[in-house]
Amino acid sequence: MKRMTQLLASSLVALSVASCGGSDELNTEPQAVLTEEQVSTAQNIDALVIATYSYLGNDHYTAPNYLWPTGDLRAGDAHKGGNGPSDIFAYHALSMFDPIVPDMESFPPDLIDLNNKKWTRNYTGISRANSALKVIAETPSDQLPEAAAKAAELRFVRAIFYFDLKIHHKHIPWIDETMTQTEVETASNRDYSDQELWDKIADDFRYGIENLPQVQADAGRASALSARAYLAKTLLYQAYEQDEMHNVVRIDQDKLEQVVSLVTEIEQSGVYALFDDYAKNFLVEFENGPESVFAIQRSLDDGSPDGRGSWPSALNAPMAGGFGCCGFHVPTENFVNAFKTGPDGLPEFTTYNDVQYNVETDYVDPRLDHTVAMEGKPFKYDPELIHGGDSWSRAPSIYGNFTGMKDLEHPDCDCRGENGPFPIFSLNTTLIRYADVLLWKAEALIELGRYEEARPIINQIRERASNSTARLQDASLYRVDIYPEFASQEEARQALRFERRLELGLEGHRFFDLVRWGIAKETLDAYFMVERTRKPYLEDAHFTKNKHEYLPIPNQQINLSGGIYEQNPGY
Repeated sequence: MKRMTQLLASSLVALSVASCGGSDELNTEPQAVLTEEQVSTAQNIDALVIATYSYLGNDHYTAPNYLWPTGDLRAGDAHKGGNGPSDIFAYHALSMFDPIVPDMESFPPDLIDLNNKKWTRNYTGISRANSALKVIAETPSDQLPEAAAKAAELRFVRAIFYFDLKIHHKHIPWIDETMTQTEVETASNRDYSDQELWDKIADDFRYGIENLPQVQADAGRASALSARAYLAKTLLYQAYEQDEMHNVVRIDQDKLEQVVSLVTEIEQSGVYALFDDYAKNFLVEFENGPESVFAIQRSLDDGSPDGRGSWPSALNAPMAGGFGCCGFHVPTENFVNAFKTGPDGLPEFTTYNDVQYNVETDYVDPRLDHTVAMEGKPFKYDPELIHGGDSWSRAPSIYGNFTGMKDLEHPDCDCRGENGPFPIFSLNTTLIRYADVLLWKAEALIELGRYEEARPIINQIRERASNSTARLQDASLYRVDIYPEFASQEEARQALRFERRLELGLEGHRFFDLVRWGIAKETLDAYFMVERTRKPYLEDAHFTKNKHEYLPIPNQQINLSGGIYEQNPGY
């Protein structure tokens, strides 16, 4: 995709607004600007497809496609960090829940509606896909023999944007290339039911399965296999049927069976595999490796004004160690404690958070030291770069001094760029990796009552974790073992849900898992009960069931719709 992004920069001139220096210039014909009609042609179709892909990487920490603010802060896995609650207050609101309102622009000092920015960026990406799909639909087939494959790529990327909107807001307007302007303007976010919206997203991924090659020469392009993976993910979410108040009321067994079949097909392809070392998933030299099913292809110095680097993580580097700013996305004590293991090498499901992790005496899953940097331990495996504790944190008295590492690289990496004090990396953002796919199958099998079939899958991932110590120091207290048996479906379910937290920690998935399973309220209540004794800023944090499972429809969007859009319950 890095090559694709460079191709875009050289082959397609974006629509722009000319800057005017005075009133006499207002009537000057703009120079070197292409109209939409000139750009949107069959000859430019691949550039239009690339422009749609590119928008996945056109995100920012105010509207990220790496979902750490909405997936980790709301799940009890990370504190906001930064310089205190007022430093990007909207992130603080996500951690506290009650301050979340439909008009997030009302919060000083930011006065920026991050909820609306994310919504707008998603629909801009959808608009790019729809515009290109219209070109394909209007082009005679003999002039565009690859029409179905190009349309499949566009529908794949469009469905990613819709999936993101769906897990954040639940009820969203569906806009596609077949609609007239009047139909777009009068579309409601209640035209389709919750389940019907999932069907629309699934249909886009099914089209990809039917019309894309099994694999692609360009790593960043959609393939039939990555479409299968996204369809499996969509069906897994859809299987947990919710009522209007977001309660899980039924688990669709047929959809779970489809998840199992889709993942089995992906396994049998032989294209993907787990890395031998967990660390390789988060190091730039191994990106687009066998575990990457689909990733946003990050790049620097690619011909675009600001590059397509890791802007969503621009605030997350520590305050020292050669970085400079800004100490956001701070792992919680609850999250760190979850990696503790017993003498048998298994998680301590019910007692892990009773006492703080002791680095000198506690057995621990090595995935902790691939995920969290902490005082006295190397950052990114460099024995010369030791985490300095409070000196690495911006507000240690509020949030503590842990540092999340998965989305950061070594400060001396050639992949590093800078924008002022903010470090940006060309490290890809992996949206789906193979371990995640395998755990979907394990989850579906467990909910189908076939939990002994799920156990080897979970154990495969745990065995990889056990073998991922070569880059770490002092392996004497690393202890991970496999599950010898599951005594019941409930025990298997508990193991699966814990494994997802450990394996995918700080990758932005956790909150959406909790909502899918229907356990967000009890999980967060238990988290707040203990964590507020460690971090007093959480004293007033409160999750309201039947409301906070989803973000509100942005107030600005309701106003722009003329009141057609309906607000989510509780807001």
